[in-house]
Order: sequence, then structure tokens, then C-alpha cells
Amino acid sequence: MLSYTSAVTIALDATPLTVSTGGVGRYTLELARALASEYPEDQCWLLSDQPFQIPRSPSNLHVGEGPRNPAERKWWLWGLDREMRRRGVELFHGTDYSVPYRALRPSVMTVHDLSPWIDPAWQLGASRVRRRTPRLLRMGLATMVITPTETIRVAAIERFGLSPDRVVTVPLAAGESFKPASPAAKPRGNPYFLFVGTCEPRKNIARLIDAWREVHKTIAVDLVLVGRNHAHPEEPGLRVLGEIPDADLPGLYSGAIACLYPSLYEGFGLPVLEAMQCGALVIASRDPAILEVSGGVNNCVTLHVDAQNTAELAETMRAAAMHSDRFDEVRRRALRRAAQFSWQKTARLTREVYDRATRAFSHS
Repeated sequence: MLSYTSAVTIALDATPLTVSTGGVGRYTLELARALASEYPEDQCWLLSDQPFQIPRSPSNLHVGEGPRNPAERKWWLWGLDREMRRRGVELFHGTDYSVPYRALRPSVMTVHDLSPWIDPAWQLGASRVRRRTPRLLRMGLATMVITPTETIRVAAIERFGLSPDRVVTVPLAAGESFKPASPAAKPRGNPYFLFVGTCEPRKNIARLIDAWREVHKTIAVDLVLVGRNHAHPEEPGLRVLGEIPDADLPGLYSGAIACLYPSLYEGFGLPVLEAMQCGALVIASRDPAILEVSGGVNNCVTLHVDAQNTAELAETMRAAAMHSDRFDEVRRRALRRAAQFSWQKTARLTREVYDRATRAFSHS
């Protein structure tokens, strides 16, 4: 393990925190708090040109002010650099596909997945990322690159022509609040399946709903959808909760018959790990990144299905609803697997990447 020899002042892009919920925002906040806690001599700044708020955090985790004048509204070109100079920032971490346009200090970019380039229809709002990120990488403006899984690391190296020693896998984690719990606000109605995540095409929610409808014909079981952008026609048994407080999630995970995540493509699949850490049964696709997180199809910590096969998904859901106790050992294995991840470990691995970026920048 690499170790640092002196304290450093770090800035992280806080733009993901301007959105109310989502995996990238959770990553940004949890990582910043873990870095501040694990390295109390460091100073950590969360910077954005848009307003945001964070919960109470360690005293060495600070929030910047954003643009102070019209010129600084050109954030990635001028404003961010000026804000970092005011704060004495020595290294920047772009937590969401971006880094400053001028290489005045070492920088690290997190590439969560390649969904913006695989199918533009999956993320209609990602056109800026689609154009900008490849240019930043080709120009070498990101000193180092972080990916959440080895699956994405290999894909990013190939897609963007990156040097392998410039790209490091750093897994994500589920927060400490995610643990087996009694539901604080159990959904009314029948026992339920649960999906947690933003509604977007690659999450495969239309097929998920179709599979649930097949099960619902013969078994009184509901489907609960949690996350942004869910707008589905009302029908008996389909419960759309939308965005809910994070504090309610462990109870919902723990109370579900199974948590469903038949995604067509993922970079990590954080809700899968959150559900596992709550001791929930998970039914997920065979996406390579999800398999990496769960430990592989033969590790028996989640039930993996073909994301394109509605009948297979429905049959697995039906088995979970009718024979829940048969999967108790799967749930226990999921808890053991989830214990291998933590934000403290993520922070330590990330801090090592910062050290590597600092050394690489000084020799460039």
C-alpha cells in the first residue's frame, strides 16, 4: 500500500450533489466524508458552480462558494481554477466524467461507466459528457482515471486508448446505515418486490413491470418503485414511491420479498450492494459489472437472470415469492459478501490514486 507523507488540500466536483438523489451524488458525498474522516490532516473541499447542501460532516470537509463574478461562470475554464486557488487546492477529483480544461494541478477523473457512448438513447441528457469527456482524456487533462469495477476499467482503456497504468479500479460501497432493519414506513398492501433507481431505459423497468404482471396474475404481490423520474400508469399493486429519504431505504430493502435489478448495463450497480448489505434477496441481471460486485454467477449471493428474458425473470420472482425460506442461505452469503466493501476502504484506495496522480504530474 502506498502512503502519503504530508497533508494535502483536495477538491471534489460537487455538481452531482445538486441533484436530489442518484448513485453519482451518493458516491460523491460518501467518498468526500470518508476521505475527510480517514485523513483528518487533509482539507477537502466540495466545489460547484451550482448551489447544494450536505449533511453535517467532519470539520475538515468544506463547501465552496461558487462563481463570484460573471467571468467565473465559465466554471470549467476559469471559475473553478480561481476557486481552487482561493482555497489552496493542490489536487482536483472530477467525480462525474470531468476535470478542469487547464492542467494547472494534478487531477483525477471518475468514469462510472460507458453508457453515454454505448447507446445515446439510454441517457438523453448526457450529450455534453459524450462530447467533452473523450477530449479531456485524449488531451491528458486527467492525470489519473478511476473506474468502479475492473469491467469498466478494461472497457475505458479500450474505448479511449488510455495507458493501463493510468486507470485504477476503486470499488464503491454501501453506507453504514444500510443494514438489516425493520421497515420504518412499510408500504401498504401485499408483500412486495422492490426496485430502487432512477427510471431510465437501461434499467429495463418496462420488462421488470411486465414480469411482475405475470407473477401478479396468480400471486398477491406488489411492486414498489423508488427513485427519480418514475411515471407509470396506475394499476392495482404497482406502487410508485418516487424519491424517498435515504433513512427509509434500509427498511424497504429489508422488508422486500426480493430486490429487482435486471439492468441492461451497469458500471457497478450500487442498489445491488445496498440490498445485499441489508440482508435482502437480490434478483439481478448477468451484467458483467454486477457479477463482479456480487462475486460471480457461481458465488450464490444473488439470483442472476437474463435481462432480456421476461419469462425467466418472472419465474425467478415467482420462486422467491412462493418459497422465500429456501433462499435464506443466499441472503447470509450476500451479507458476508457485502461486508468486503466499505467507504473507508474506498477512501484509502482513492487517496492512493491521488498520490499517484501527484507524482505523475510532477514528472510530466
